[in-house]
Amino acid sequence: MIILEKHSVLLVILSFLVICKSQGNFHYYDFVLKEKNFTKLCSTKSILTVNDSFPGPTIRVQKGDTAFVTVHNQGRYGVTIHWHGVREPRDPWSDGPENITQCPIPPGTSFTQKVAFTLEEGTLWWHAHSSWTRATVHGAIVILPANGTSYPFRKPCGQKILIIGEWHKGDVMQIINAARATGGEPNASDAYTINGQPGDFYNCSKETTRRFLVDYGKTYLFRIINAAMNEEHFFGVANHNLIVVGVDGSYTKPLNTNFIMITPGQTMDVLVSANQPKGLYYIAASPFYDGINMYDNFPTTAILEYSENCTKLPSSIPMPVLPAVNDSETVFNFTKSMRGLASQDHPANVPLNVTRKIYMTVSMNELPCQNPNGSCLGPNGTRLASSLNNISFQIPQIDILQAYYWNISGVFRDTGSTTLIPSTGTRVLMFDYNEVVELVWQGTSVLTAENHAMHLHGFSFFVVGVGTGNFNNVTDPKSYNLIDPPEVNTIGLPKNGWLAMRFVADNPGVWYMHCHLERHTSWGMDTVLIVRDGVTMQTSMIPPPKYMPPCS
Repeated sequence: MIILEKHSVLLVILSFLVICKSQGNFHYYDFVLKEKNFTKLCSTKSILTVNDSFPGPTIRVQKGDTAFVTVHNQGRYGVTIHWHGVREPRDPWSDGPENITQCPIPPGTSFTQKVAFTLEEGTLWWHAHSSWTRATVHGAIVILPANGTSYPFRKPCGQKILIIGEWHKGDVMQIINAARATGGEPNASDAYTINGQPGDFYNCSKETTRRFLVDYGKTYLFRIINAAMNEEHFFGVANHNLIVVGVDGSYTKPLNTNFIMITPGQTMDVLVSANQPKGLYYIAASPFYDGINMYDNFPTTAILEYSENCTKLPSSIPMPVLPAVNDSETVFNFTKSMRGLASQDHPANVPLNVTRKIYMTVSMNELPCQNPNGSCLGPNGTRLASSLNNISFQIPQIDILQAYYWNISGVFRDTGSTTLIPSTGTRVLMFDYNEVVELVWQGTSVLTAENHAMHLHGFSFFVVGVGTGNFNNVTDPKSYNLIDPPEVNTIGLPKNGWLAMRFVADNPGVWYMHCHLERHTSWGMDTVLIVRDGVTMQTSMIPPPKYMPPCS
């Protein structure tokens, strides 16, 4: 009996150790949201920040860890925070998009979110998910390999975080509110930034250009995040080769390139070897845009600086050679060249037996003007709009997750033809637990055609195919890559092209899907996926926390 008791105690201890190991470590963060003055481009303005910094603080964890982040809103308006690319298994309550999974955190209150890092490994990011507040409220998430594991490449000598952003001289909330009122385009940003600084080629900016120090002969892991609001970007380092080894918290086969194209919302892990003559080299990000209306076309820069640099400063610093602003073909080829690692330790579990197929058009549109003072600033006096499957999404006043969980009617409904004027409404897509989904996004030229940065919350998905023109459901699937497609959460849909993705609907809850070009989401290029509970507690959405921000 005593022996049995000892064995029982030993089993309990071992079980506890196994559970602790599987759950990883716990981390606790306080995010204090408040206004702070920053001076850029020769002028000073107040912006919303987290912990007085722009960009905000970095969350550092290992795969399998859990972070608890308490957001203290000391700002002027309600805000939510989203953990971009984090799966949040069975727990949409902490996902963050405003009036989708929660109502905004009111000023003067706090809200704690649980962020569980289960399958992700690499670089992700967090950002505000309320209107345009993410312009200044964002930061990096670094997910290191779990204990006992390592990178699928030689461990780099150092790591650098580079966040591409935008800077507006005006108040971003006033900018989007004015655009909504007039129905026209929002004012463009005044600069792009790398880690919050515009770089050498903008006024009053040379003294604050970011510098990244490297030692000759060493290799560094650059964790690159595109937090820009409305522009995709080319990125490169003068005279240095880039090796892409990860995207969106998932490893890829090494891709050797002189540049990358990274959409808003995307993250890329890139190896850079400091193997050039000691000196200074520009790091640059320049916009990619293949639509009609042009936005800020000036590159942002930082400097790669070799330690023990020659005492004589160079007369000029070399710039990377990046593609033209509208080089759609190069962007298409880059997107198509990405491959998942698909190794024994990091397999590509591509779903093969599809049970649900969805064809979804992605369009720019226009809607009738509703301005009581006269015509709007969209085409022919209309207001600009966008849509998925010709439905321009409307954000409700109460969040969809609570409406779904508590069976509140009239908030959303389950979901014709592609026309210039779409229908409007809060339409959602319903899925049974464990459905195997193939979704084909189809770009259109209903009003104008351009690239779109499509993002799905709650899942990573495999990009099994991409092409130009209209999707052919007979011939195009024959070209699918079902062996080593990249696994991502955000991807660029080619202008007037198609992209096929697959995932298993095994994460019950309410999950947002939208274009990550902020102006497009503001115009209605978004929808919601609702995955019903499975038959067991382990396949069902967890109950809400004791406190959720109230909907007023």
